[in-house]
Amino acid sequence: MNGSVTVLDKGTVRIHSYMSPADTFHTTTQLIETPARIIAIDAQLLPAYADEAVAYAKGLGKPIDRLIVTHAHPDHYNGAARFGVPVHALARVSEQIIARGDSRLPTGQVIPLTDFTPDVVLVPGTEVIDGVTFVFEAVSGGEAADELLIKLPEQGVLIAQDLVYHDVHLYLGNNDITGWQQLVDALSSESGYDTILAGHGTPTGPEVYEDIRRYLADARELLGDDGDAYKKAIVDKYPGHVGPFIIDIANRSLFPTAG
Repeated sequence: MNGSVTVLDKGTVRIHSYMSPADTFHTTTQLIETPARIIAIDAQLLPAYADEAVAYAKGLGKPIDRLIVTHAHPDHYNGAARFGVPVHALARVSEQIIARGDSRLPTGQVIPLTDFTPDVVLVPGTEVIDGVTFVFEAVSGGEAADELLIKLPEQGVLIAQDLVYHDVHLYLGNNDITGWQQLVDALSSESGYDTILAGHGTPTGPEVYEDIRRYLADARELLGDDGDAYKKAIVDKYPGHVGPFIIDIANRSLFPTAG
């Protein structure tokens, strides 16, 4: 396996966090194992890594019930077809995925829109699956225009996905630092959640919120009008963070006229 898996035992629920290697900035697929099935959350940039997550899930001996895509960034939906199950997403997220169209990998391979178009509209609210309570909330602004937040209140698990990165450089291409700061403040006010699942990096705890606040504040101060200078400054500031090339991807949106 090229990726790695972190397993957390939460009693009736086990969390399996599949994290891709550095070449796709440690994107994390969450596999939520309930008594009778597996709920998969987010689908990887490269189909090969989606295949690894699916193979691992199948090794648990329970069927994958559905794939939930939390937001419209290709590193979270390109591999959707590999799961072979209905793809659930918020209506706004589905619209944004469709608007982006076919996805082109760094290798030049094109993944057609039909491979990852969500086919089930996820409506915010509460759903009980195998006796496990899932709370689905829609949020706007921050890392992406719209994102899905998932809570397992009885297990104390908050599935933040790309609202939280754990020791990985942040993608700022949505150009909404203020919105992201506001969402992090809202998450940090939630009580009863001791496990936070990140969209990039390994599972963590509530202490991650202060880390994200600090990074966002530093990014706001350092951004300026030169993408290369910003990248050097933020990498120097956070030498322990991985995935510096995610900054290059974000800079294409933040500094579109550069070069």
